[in-house]
Amino acid sequence: MAVRERLSGNEAVAYAIKQINPDVMPAFPITPSTEIPQYVANYIANGEIDTEFIPVESEHSSMSATVGASAAGARALTATSSCGLALMWEELYVAASNRLPVVLALVNRALSGPININADHSDSMGARDSGWIQIYAESNQEAYDNFLQAFPIAENRDVMLPVMICQDGFITSHGVENILLVEDNLVREFVGEREPEHSLLNPQERLAVGPYAVSNYYMETKRGQRQAMINARRVILEVAQRFEAMTGRKYGFFESYCLEDAEYAVVIIGSAAGTCKAAVDQIRNTTGKKVGLLKIRVFRPFPEEEIASALAHVKAVAILDRSEMFAATGGPLGAEVRAALYQAKCQAEAVNYLYGLGGRDITVEDFCQVYERLEQIAADHRITDMYEYIGLRSR
Repeated sequence: MAVRERLSGNEAVAYAIKQINPDVMPAFPITPSTEIPQYVANYIANGEIDTEFIPVESEHSSMSATVGASAAGARALTATSSCGLALMWEELYVAASNRLPVVLALVNRALSGPININADHSDSMGARDSGWIQIYAESNQEAYDNFLQAFPIAENRDVMLPVMICQDGFITSHGVENILLVEDNLVREFVGEREPEHSLLNPQERLAVGPYAVSNYYMETKRGQRQAMINARRVILEVAQRFEAMTGRKYGFFESYCLEDAEYAVVIIGSAAGTCKAAVDQIRNTTGKKVGLLKIRVFRPFPEEEIASALAHVKAVAILDRSEMFAATGGPLGAEVRAALYQAKCQAEAVNYLYGLGGRDITVEDFCQVYERLEQIAADHRITDMYEYIGLRSR
């Protein structure tokens, strides 16, 4: 029987860490992820788990220590947000290129400046090409479920890549929701124990981690990382199938909501998908118009073929980004989804909107207006503003 609880997203992730009982957790506090290592430290102090907690002097140090522990053969993780992720920048690439299966609990928060502690995706989207698998959550339940799946994905021998489990700061991290927890014994069986094929503490082999690579070797390393990311597509779905068998909760690369017969669709990542679902229900119930939602869960590896296939039948689609790309074109999600649609020769009109930067609210009414614009675009095939900001105050 699943255990019913009421937890914040941070509590849910910390509880997942408790159930996994990793070997090492270095961490440095930063809002809004501070509670995660705080809860884990309490579990350790109370004797509930035997994880080695390492208090460090910065986020760069926390990822450095996580990388070192993982290279030594330990199951290691950390948590951070925003500028903390930025301070880890060098080590993010080190972890990925060294093929270390570490896990990072990222509580999404806007990057400075100006200083802002609320949710957007500028931190994780800035790291989208660092070589990490990225999985996003809409709800506290998904944050918990995604974290339980992280190590089985990362430690698969065909993958061996770090995994970033993302949730929206304060919206899910501090908001309390009903949640179903998996029993401890089932989690232990599902996650298993790490059995490193190679490690620095293996006396039977000589191993260099992160050596200098001359030009004759560097490119092959990158090709190996790319293949691991390709392999991750299969492994993510295999782990999700095992998770569904254990819990009944189904996960894939994305979630389709009322999309099968939709003529107008929104593509989005994260907690705002819940608000969009409410708008979909309202529009369908009051007008009968066929609107739908595609909520992306896995952003890296990017499931371009599957997304294009899911949207192939719609007349118009709006891709909503919670992060600016500052390419003077739009956002990162918009760029990749539009490229996928183009590659698949999809005929749908596509627009890219920016919303929620720095925690700006987006409402059901905002989504209803997006769907109205899509209907108009599909009718006259005229896009007057490809990169509109939703909810931007007039000057």
